[in-house]
Amino acid sequence: LTDYSIILLIKGGNISSASTYQELVKKTYSLTGYLILSTLQFLYPFIAMISYNIITGDTLTKVFQRVPGVGPDNVLTDRHFIILFTTIIFTLPLSLYRDIAKLGKVSLISLILTIVILVIVMVRTVTFSPQVPKSENAWIFAKSNAVQAIGVMSFAFICHHNSFLIYGSLEEPTLNSWSRITHVSVSLAVIISVVFAACGYMTFAEYTEGDIFENYCRDDNLATFGRFCYGVTVILTFPLECFVTREVIANVFFHGNLSTIFHIIVTVIIVAVATAISLVYDCLGIVLELNGVLSATPLVFIIPTACYLRLSEERWNHSDNIISCLILAVGVLVMTVGFVLTILHPQECSHGKEMFYCFPSNVSFHNSTLPP
Repeated sequence: LTDYSIILLIKGGNISSASTYQELVKKTYSLTGYLILSTLQFLYPFIAMISYNIITGDTLTKVFQRVPGVGPDNVLTDRHFIILFTTIIFTLPLSLYRDIAKLGKVSLISLILTIVILVIVMVRTVTFSPQVPKSENAWIFAKSNAVQAIGVMSFAFICHHNSFLIYGSLEEPTLNSWSRITHVSVSLAVIISVVFAACGYMTFAEYTEGDIFENYCRDDNLATFGRFCYGVTVILTFPLECFVTREVIANVFFHGNLSTIFHIIVTVIIVAVATAISLVYDCLGIVLELNGVLSATPLVFIIPTACYLRLSEERWNHSDNIISCLILAVGVLVMTVGFVLTILHPQECSHGKEMFYCFPSNVSFHNSTLPP
């Protein structure tokens, strides 16, 4: 669905001669649609930036705890310090670039580190899984609130908010080249996500946290290296989201052009506000779920298909129109049901806690109390 809707988005842009997501919606649904999209297109990457900071604080503090001589009272084990430090030294300078193409090498490094993390999670599935007790109920295929997972998956797969930015940076921005890039990228993302999900749940089952590295024990050196790679990956991904939030503000308030001074001011404000929120809120799961159902789902499923259906000159029974209607219906269902379930069944958060199975005596106790 994501693959199809990304290509559909660019098709709609070509039909309407629009060069941005916002311009496409404005030409299709006038000012009202433009303002709704701008709000969603700002909120999604902005909330993503907050979640990336939360992950950075969670993962890198555990990394530094394993450094000899760094005690529990050391400033390097304080998530607030880590978030501020990485923001000032890394994410803010990278976010100040004006050309998204300059982040190409950064994205390549991020992809390589993602593969490294994936290998670590796979290894730990084999070596660590026997240490974690599981109940029979853990292997039920789906529970009543399973729709919440679709919101998180939408969060993971969405790239519609920066698709036009990337499409415009191609040497040959044609629909054929864009389709090839989309197929390869989404297919790779599917493989990585499925392996991560399967290995993570096979290892921790019902104890799986929103941030999987919260599940590994602090004295696990391989997991510590994985946390380091994970933290670096997230730091390198942060600027991509900042680019989008800044572009939305530039389009809405500055007619698409920011002077050098305003470029710096807007970037600093965006990063500062996202950082401030991540310093006071540290529960990742519900952030991902709400951002998925309220922001990602309409950006992925609803708006691209609604625009295409309005712009398309094909017959009503053309395959693109029929599939667009189906995706639109799925989007409305996921957004509505997902939001209700997220409110009724919020994910529990055990930020910063050492899991019980990291202590052998507790594992024995849990094994004795699990249902037969």
